[in-house]
Amino acid sequence: MTYSPAIQAISTAPALPIDITAANVLTVTHLTQQVGDGEQSLTILRDLHLEVRQGESVAIVGSSGSGKSTLLGLLAGLDVPTHGEIRVRNQAFSQLDEDGRAAVRAESMGFVFQSFQLLPSMTVLENVMLPLQLAQQPEVHARALATIAQVGLADRLQHYPKQLSGGEQQRVAIARAFAPHPAILLADEPTGNLDAATGARIIDLLFSLNQAMGTTLILVTHDATLAKRCARVLTLIDGQLSATCD
Repeated sequence: MTYSPAIQAISTAPALPIDITAANVLTVTHLTQQVGDGEQSLTILRDLHLEVRQGESVAIVGSSGSGKSTLLGLLAGLDVPTHGEIRVRNQAFSQLDEDGRAAVRAESMGFVFQSFQLLPSMTVLENVMLPLQLAQQPEVHARALATIAQVGLADRLQHYPKQLSGGEQQRVAIARAFAPHPAILLADEPTGNLDAATGARIIDLLFSLNQAMGTTLILVTHDATLAKRCARVLTLIDGQLSATCD
């Protein structure tokens, strides 16, 4: 697998130091999420707090069913919490309707999923161009081409997802996520459907682009190797986050 020289040069570089004076790109306060009613109510997240600075990398780990994916969905504004507040670049989700939250996602967020979530009827190029078009960003074609080249898939532009390997599909998904230069990238088990060797290469690529573009990275993972590449590892247990020590 071949990446651009710039990406290759930093693929194994240590995480960049975080400026402690930098403004938070994401602030979560008193976040609570409950499902069900009355005696059948289940609290998934309980008075949770989180602050993430621009350019930081944060891994969220925890047992199955601990609420990691629920938390990620709330951070993306895909669901509304029972209580609490989420602010993205100082914009409070509670002040926005569904269309407003979608606009924040389009402007400020990228996503990488375990199941890739590529559109099967679109080529590699079309998949990567899509978020740029939705965000009405300039030079859509040129920016998509450049990002695809960065992930080493310049020779796959007209291929459809079914014509690609799992690793190639995830590289397309990463290119699609990074192409709009989002302030925050949310990743949900990005190596979960990949073999160990391919997963390791995807990890290198993810962090290479994270450093090259200064994008804030927040990921949910069961992969200890992936988690340790982040500047911070937080464990979700009993509905709250706590720092993980080696």
